[in-house]
Amino acid sequence: MKLAFVALLLGTSAVAATLPSRAVLSGECCPGTVWTPDSGALLFLDGPTARPSTGFYQVAATGGEVTRRFSSIAYFSPKLRWAVRPGSGETTVLERLVDGKRFTLPTFGADVTWNDAETRLAYTRSDTSGNYDRRATRVFVADAFGSPRTVATLYGGGISGWVDDDTLLLSGKSAPGNRDRDLLTLNIRSGVKKTLRTALGFRGISLSPNGAQVLYTISFDSAARNGLWLQSTSGSTPTEINDYGAYRWRDAGRFLLMPLKTDGGAHVLRQYDVKVNAWNTLGDLGDQVRQGDWNVSPDGKLLNFLSAKDGNVRVVTLP
Repeated sequence: MKLAFVALLLGTSAVAATLPSRAVLSGECCPGTVWTPDSGALLFLDGPTARPSTGFYQVAATGGEVTRRFSSIAYFSPKLRWAVRPGSGETTVLERLVDGKRFTLPTFGADVTWNDAETRLAYTRSDTSGNYDRRATRVFVADAFGSPRTVATLYGGGISGWVDDDTLLLSGKSAPGNRDRDLLTLNIRSGVKKTLRTALGFRGISLSPNGAQVLYTISFDSAARNGLWLQSTSGSTPTEINDYGAYRWRDAGRFLLMPLKTDGGAHVLRQYDVKVNAWNTLGDLGDQVRQGDWNVSPDGKLLNFLSAKDGNVRVVTLP
């Protein structure tokens, strides 16, 4: 009993085992890889001299042959149903990949944020001059093949995601002279807003896959506000996560965290279960992640990372 207590005090990294990983891409070719929707492969942008031509390529999660998935350059929606091609002016062309049908939106090159079904999207247009904290940012939504409409105006903020098909998660000031920003939900049909938290600013806002929970970091505020927080999007009291590092959702009920390492050791992977409010340590990577380049597959079973040792893209099967 005494030995177990001592191990707990030493921290979870002291007992972490190394998780086996496999290199699926080598030669420092491929930062910024993302998972395909079926979790079966990794997708990345590449071109000469490593590949015959510029395009989006993919490799299976188990490694092997690299094949070209898309020959054109575009921003692809998370479920690969749409190609988004911003033009040089105000118009962005959105192409449905299954049949090639297109429509346009006046986004002026802004990113678009899709709902889970990818039948609706949101984007922002901001003033192009002045102090960022005081710039007006207008939030637009549009159905596929529909016309956009304005649903909100913020200052120094933007869109953080879709909570559900009718509700956006936003952050920003309600007035340009305010000190603090709000983290809030907005029902785009009723116009009802719900403020979840108020602080100087929010970073790393990350919605759970089902939109029920949100993780965010507050810094440079008061000691009582600073930290990593977990909160229900229904508006419950936030829970402070007493650790700091990079985080990704594994599924609707669990997220992974790599604590900040300052000793040069291998990155450790911790897992937090929201339902039982408890941590467990999955292991270490036997390596460090380069430039925060890691992602969890949509099915929550695999993790990819860019190796700091050799620049290879490696895949881990999560326990």
